[in-house]
Amino acid sequence: RDQLKNVRQIQATLGAFAAILADASVVTWGNPDDGGDSSVVQDQLQHVQQIQATGGAFAAILADGSVVAWGDPDYGGDSSEVQDQ
Repeated sequence: RDQLKNVRQIQATLGAFAAILADASVVTWGNPDDGGDSSVVQDQLQHVQQIQATGGAFAAILADGSVVAWGDPDYGGDSSEVQDQ
């Protein structure tokens, strides 16, 4: 609960939420298959400006313009194929 203070934005997939906090970090919760578990990319989720969601994945835009995605690959949660573009 203490993690959900100073929330600036929330986005939702079908089964999870992602919140941007005042320090531009991200807290996620809910179904891990729908993006509720961001532990794989948590170290990259700094300086987050905006989050967008699909049915089962999230994409975060960082301050440097890069994008970090997580969640169900079938819903866009794996951006590795286009990460260098």
